[in-house]
Amino acid sequence: MNRINLITLGVRDIGKSLKFYRDIGFEASVTGDEEKPIIVFFKNEGSKLELFPIEELAKDINEDNPPELSKGGFSGITLAYNAKSETEVDSILQSVKKVGAEVVKEPKKLSWGGYGGYFIDPDGYYWEVAYGSNWEFDDSNMLII
Repeated sequence: MNRINLITLGVRDIGKSLKFYRDIGFEASVTGDEEKPIIVFFKNEGSKLELFPIEELAKDINEDNPPELSKGGFSGITLAYNAKSETEVDSILQSVKKVGAEVVKEPKKLSWGGYGGYFIDPDGYYWEVAYGSNWEFDDSNMLII
């Protein structure tokens, strides 16, 4: 088993979340009513899984005030969008802010030499938007690791 087909986010308001993800550019396939879908699948390019120590992940989001690692706090799950330039990082974070996302880490130079920031979606999931100058992408726009 060396494949992840779906990453499922449990959301509080599926209609609100559907609108948010469409507003930031995701194409969706909806089962049920558009206003109150039963389930939503996004038609995005492939995914990768990364393992990272939870304490370090929380500090990566905010070094001075990391999210709480307790019940009801930070779940230890982040999602990532790997950009192809610093300008793309800035553009994505500006776009998600316009549709209601909270940017919790403004884009900046990172300790590992990259550039990036974080936002939170309407259900509290943290998204990293980052760029690395040495990154390469395959034909499906997936980061080559």
